[in-house]
Amino acid sequence: MAASKKSGVSIDQLVEDLCGPSRRKRQDAAHELALIAAEDAEQVRGCVDELIDALYRPEAQTRWESLSALSELALLDAERVREAYDGAEASLFDEGSAMVRLAAFKFLCRFGSTSPERADVCWPVIDEAIQCYHGDAEYHDMLLALLDFVRGDISDDARASLVARVSFDARNGSGYVKAFSAQIVDASGLELAEVTSSGSSDEPPMDDEDDEEADE
Repeated sequence: MAASKKSGVSIDQLVEDLCGPSRRKRQDAAHELALIAAEDAEQVRGCVDELIDALYRPEAQTRWESLSALSELALLDAERVREAYDGAEASLFDEGSAMVRLAAFKFLCRFGSTSPERADVCWPVIDEAIQCYHGDAEYHDMLLALLDFVRGDISDDARASLVARVSFDARNGSGYVKAFSAQIVDASGLELAEVTSSGSSDEPPMDDEDDEEADE
């Protein structure tokens, strides 16, 4: 029976704790399962349903650790984790935890990178998150997730839309935002002129404050 190398607790026991009534045990179990998944996702393939169910727990850590484990499983068996999409989408706009939002974003990028069809499903919410959280503290890691996304098996439409979205920062940004945006464009295999001339606007992403000003 497989067990956590750190705690020595069996995966069966971790799953039981993840589903149990104790908030602390759920958090600890989710953390251990995420560590195991990062080393060998195959070991937690059998507890996908419990990890998905954990996305609806009230405590943030249980949710972000479960999303991290599911992100590892997405590369192993994307179809197996497709039911996590709704929970991940809800977590993407969690108002109380940036860690939950980032973990959800990473999951959606990872899941979406596994096929053109999944990319088309995930891209609209990924795009919305880019606009909502552009420049936030977690945006650095979001760009890294987008770099993995664009390198994946995604559709031409999703790839072109992503390049159009980051094109302004690739040209006019600064620091890590400009650097990673340019890497995303390079990894896409598309030229900026090719994308922006097709009808997509070359404008900076809008955050929530920009949206409110536009509405006024």
